[in-house]
Amino acid sequence: MPLQRRTVVLLGALSTFGPLSTDLYLPGLPSLARDLSAPSWATQATLSACFAGLAVGQLFAGPISDALGRRRPLLFGLVAYAVVSGLCALAPDVWTLLVIRFLQGLAGAAGIAIARAIVRDRLHGAAAARTYAALMLVTGLAPILAPIAGAQLLKVTDWRGLFVVLAGIGALLFAATALILPETLARAARHRGGWRTTRAAFGVLLRDRLYVAYVGVGAFAFATLMAYIAGSPFVLENVHGLSAQQFSLVFALNAVGILAGRQLSHALVMRTGPYRLLQIGVAMQVAGCMALLVATLAEAGTAAVIASLFVAIAAIGIIVPNATALGMENHPERAGSASGIMGFVQFALGAAIAPLVGIGGAQADLPMALTMVTMSALAGVALRLI
Repeated sequence: MPLQRRTVVLLGALSTFGPLSTDLYLPGLPSLARDLSAPSWATQATLSACFAGLAVGQLFAGPISDALGRRRPLLFGLVAYAVVSGLCALAPDVWTLLVIRFLQGLAGAAGIAIARAIVRDRLHGAAAARTYAALMLVTGLAPILAPIAGAQLLKVTDWRGLFVVLAGIGALLFAATALILPETLARAARHRGGWRTTRAAFGVLLRDRLYVAYVGVGAFAFATLMAYIAGSPFVLENVHGLSAQQFSLVFALNAVGILAGRQLSHALVMRTGPYRLLQIGVAMQVAGCMALLVATLAEAGTAAVIASLFVAIAAIGIIVPNATALGMENHPERAGSASGIMGFVQFALGAAIAPLVGIGGAQADLPMALTMVTMSALAGVALRLI
């Protein structure tokens, strides 16, 4: 049964908890570091803490939704996200913020994992890939609008006010989900048996070599994006001298690239197939990251860096929907668990990668380029294993 358009829009919005939780306050990272007297690596670790929560939360939210249905765990996660986002605004120091950010990610994970599972409940194959690409149309607006909105909000409030805005977004999504989203997992299809059933489902998934390989492609491509998210505010503002408003515009430009990649995937997947598009996306990301490394080493200037980043980040719009559809294709009866593992690996790897781009300090640009090249190359290796 196809999903209604308004349901697809809502699922896309629920999938934005990752970019929303990071991108809205990206322009405020330097000021956050100054306000809390925190080193750059600790400030960037607040991104990692949130992504670690998003990773662990998906590992639980997916299987729970296989047992209880999709609606109840999703609504609980949305309430928790709104409450914990408000608590982030009250953090007295960076160490307390790290803990609360982990809890924020833990709550937001339900939206990401369960949205993917809902699509797989209704669709498969190229049709699922098209719908995942459609979700990215909504998801892609978050990286465009969030940093711009964050930069503008910083004119009237500080970084704490940005977390109050996130709490409001969580409350709005709860209301929309309660009113719009139907239950997509029939009672007869739900799993029973608690942890034993979940462990058995994880075992089946992890023994599926194709599933593991597709998860690897998506995770390493996502880690490339995470390195960019964590490092770009410092590289573009501190090294290349962009203001917070200018950075937000560059960040939005790269998000437009993701939408362009998504549009290409959506238009061609029925004719070309998701696997061929996945090959194109990975090759495109590797090329963009290599160009970024060359531009960084040669000190080729801001324009060369921005152009290279655009190519590398636009590839995400091609890679993610096709890797997701191909990875979940053979597991409709355990879609929540498959989505949970996929999300866990993506966000856990992203959380581990984020601090690496700050090793050289707030004035260094080479660590981000090296990290992005390494992660994109590993995505290529995972693709070759398929």
